Amino acid sequence: MESVLSKYENQITVFTDYLEEYSDTDELVWILGKQHLLKTEKSKLLSDISARLWFTYRRKFSPIGGTGPSSDAGWGCMLRCGQMMLAQALICRHLGRDWNWEKQKEQPKEYQRILQCFLDRKDCCYSIHQMAQMGVGEGKSIGEWFGPNTVAQVLKKLALFDEWNSLAVYVSMDNTVVIEDIKKMCCVLPSSADTAGESPPGSLTALNQSKGTSACRPAWKPLLLIVPLRLGINQINPVYVDAFKECFKMPQSLGALGGKPNNAYYFIGFLGNELIFLDPHTTQTFVDTEENGTVDDQTFHCLQSPQRMNILNLDPSVALGFFCKEEKDFDNWCSLVQKEILKENLRMFELVQKHPSHWPPFVPPAKPEVTTTGAEFIDSTEQLEDFDLEEDFEILSV
Repeated sequence: MESVLSKYENQITVFTDYLEEYSDTDELVWILGKQHLLKTEKSKLLSDISARLWFTYRRKFSPIGGTGPSSDAGWGCMLRCGQMMLAQALICRHLGRDWNWEKQKEQPKEYQRILQCFLDRKDCCYSIHQMAQMGVGEGKSIGEWFGPNTVAQVLKKLALFDEWNSLAVYVSMDNTVVIEDIKKMCCVLPSSADTAGESPPGSLTALNQSKGTSACRPAWKPLLLIVPLRLGINQINPVYVDAFKECFKMPQSLGALGGKPNNAYYFIGFLGNELIFLDPHTTQTFVDTEENGTVDDQTFHCLQSPQRMNILNLDPSVALGFFCKEEKDFDNWCSLVQKEILKENLRMFELVQKHPSHWPPFVPPAKPEVTTTGAEFIDSTEQLEDFDLEEDFEILSV
């Protein structure tokens, strides 16, 4: 790991130095669908970046699987990046993209609940324990490094047990996003309990329910869309650069997973041809909930300056993330892809209306029948046999 880091250290520059270098220009910085004018909005930009949940290596947590590692230092960086992308989706789902974080300021209860989903305990639904053990079903031993596609498959399966966030996770296959399949997965008929829990009194949905009409209109299950890609053979093909950057401008953007072999970063935006990223390669001590049920969140936000990397130094194996809270968000995303991505002669990925006839039939993922529910179901790797391996669709090699 040290050799990998030293090999690429000359390709990484502290972001604040870059801000000073360009402080008198009219350059726009894009962060997860929002733009900041560098000349006049520097503090606002840094505040926006520090508000993102930052997950790093941790030590001194309970051994994974009871007898496994008690730290993920050296192998868990892509898992941490996957956590960061998913956490951003949950922030958008419950608090909105414009929500901001301030140090030592009381935060909404939803924020604390989101944070607890990622604590390093086996009973937390997206903990390093759950992700590592679910990775066994993807052919990865505990302690083995994941690629972007493997992390995406793991998140898709863990989300089936997360009833509070109730996400539909779609991972594209063969560089193709199928609109029909996503609509089939996300358009669901809400139960009366779900409708009552989500709709405030007096809202249109609640009024429709009282009239008995809500059952006629499917609800939209919030969508986490992950698009694993390989944008070259040994290095990124420059022809994809503009389209890749356009994805960070989309209001649905959750950034990208990628980096270098065995050295993952969470990319959240760009300035010119420089990608801005959060780096998980810091080892911190395990943090648990306090007696009052809250989590001290000071180590879950990067208060240091973020870093940047020239886009052409990016490894070609990446995974783009997008969040569509409502159906109109997905329809808007499709329009943006048609306009900005599919206009290229060499397309970064395809967006098609109908399920390809030569593919196996699409079946929305469903929670397997197990004796326990929620995150506790993967207390041992023996319980993973109910999942189908998806290694045949692993299109990335890192």
